[in-house]
Amino acid sequence: MPYDRFNVLRSTVVPLPTENVDTDQIIPARFLKATEREGFGDNLFRDWRYDVEGNPKKDFVLNNPTYKGKILVAGKNFGSGSSREHAVWAIYDYGFRCVVSSFFADIFKNNCLNIGVLPVTVSPGFLDKIFAAVEANPLAEVEIDLDKQKITLVPSGESESFEINAYKKENMKNGFDDIDYLLNIKVEIEEFAEGK
Repeated sequence: MPYDRFNVLRSTVVPLPTENVDTDQIIPARFLKATEREGFGDNLFRDWRYDVEGNPKKDFVLNNPTYKGKILVAGKNFGSGSSREHAVWAIYDYGFRCVVSSFFADIFKNNCLNIGVLPVTVSPGFLDKIFAAVEANPLAEVEIDLDKQKITLVPSGESESFEINAYKKENMKNGFDDIDYLLNIKVEIEEFAEGK
């Protein structure tokens, strides 16, 4: 199942300034039994979103109707801990297409790129500016231009460049994971194998 193509994304954001968020907080281990990627969004940040009776916690940002959008803006060191790709499945299934932070755990970052969620690393100062802008106005938008590798805080026009592997960039633009990419060049592979 291909992922959404990513080119330019302009959206309001959901701010989660907490630092050192690990994958068990993103998707608790008790929800990892499924092998299909659908349905994980219901349990994204489960223990932060709901109390033991399953009631939404009013003080958690995903339960606050003020904040919505396809971009999650997170504190430093997002996605640390175990290497479960289910964490990214949950983020994607919830509706996020981009996570912005000043630092990502390497395995989590690679899982994002394989699952159709663009991880954008910004400077700590730029991250602070995004949080401040959204606190001042929850409707403040951020624009991510993958082709130009640029993130822009729309209200102020301030922007930064971000890095991404060229192969992963093309896959994101086409909505491919690694298998989709190989299937897309199946003819070329067959011709190479036949010595053409």
